[in-house]
Amino acid sequence: MSKYHVLVVDDESDIRDALEIYLKNEEIRVFKAANGLEALSVLDKEDIHLIILDIMMPQMDGIRATFAIRESRNIPIIMLSAKSEDTDKVLGLNVGADDYVTKPFNPLELIARVKSQLRRYTNLGNYKATEDEIHVRGLTLNKSTKCVTVDQEEVRLTATEYKILELLMENKGRVFSIEEIYEKVWKEPFFQGDNTVAVHVRRIREKIEINPKEPKYLKVVWGIGYKIEK
Repeated sequence: MSKYHVLVVDDESDIRDALEIYLKNEEIRVFKAANGLEALSVLDKEDIHLIILDIMMPQMDGIRATFAIRESRNIPIIMLSAKSEDTDKVLGLNVGADDYVTKPFNPLELIARVKSQLRRYTNLGNYKATEDEIHVRGLTLNKSTKCVTVDQEEVRLTATEYKILELLMENKGRVFSIEEIYEKVWKEPFFQGDNTVAVHVRRIREKIEINPKEPKYLKVVWGIGYKIEK
């Protein structure tokens, strides 16, 4: 399994495909998008650790995309541009990019910069690639430290809330009935009519969801139970 996920955003398919080949040679998993809007959609669905982002693109350019990304994420962004003027470089860095590469570029130099940014990101503690972590987009659960974060902000859960969330995150996409959750977490038989699980799920939602009434992570499957969305 790839340790890192990189999103390549460029309206030129040849560039996306070429970078994918080089990144895969470094055992990096690659996601691709043709413009800023597609990039934001990928970020909502996948755990991305670095973005290679072209400035000049249709629908949403790299500058506007960076503004949107920086509202909630601090993952490294390397900007690409066909222009070499210093004003573009300064603008890109001012809006939140971490590095800047001018087209045409040497792919090996760009890959070296990607690896450098990923090392810095890891060393600063913003991202820890460990087998003890479970990621669902912006939601992270660390089984060693028992720490839960949403968009890198720590969320304080009770021991029982943590156990419920851990069970669901370890089985992303699987629906657990209230009875299953109760018996796996409380380790005792479930009695019909007991709403303990529902109460705990509601509290978890209040802590991890921006809008608990429209949950992004912890979903109810009516008449069956609960699941963590993949």
